[in-house]
Amino acid sequence: MASGWGITGNKGRCYDFWTDFSECMSKCREPKDCLLLREDYLECLHHSKEFQRRNRVYIEEQRQIRAAERAAKGEGGDEGVVH
Repeated sequence: MASGWGITGNKGRCYDFWTDFSECMSKCREPKDCLLLREDYLECLHHSKEFQRRNRVYIEEQRQIRAAERAAKGEGGDEGVVH
């Protein structure tokens, strides 16, 4: 990770984020000054924000599909409803 070498022998995908964060931490007065760089580095490593967004999109798609199915059933009139 911090060596700069990735799994394929080239520069690691998150190495640039790591160097920016590391440089900030070595020069800052308080660690909170580097919070955004830390978030960027952790997102590069774990993709947690990306996965959260994908999950929200998937949930919304499923909600829309279920709503469309309910609407399609309702458009057919009172089929299957006993009066």
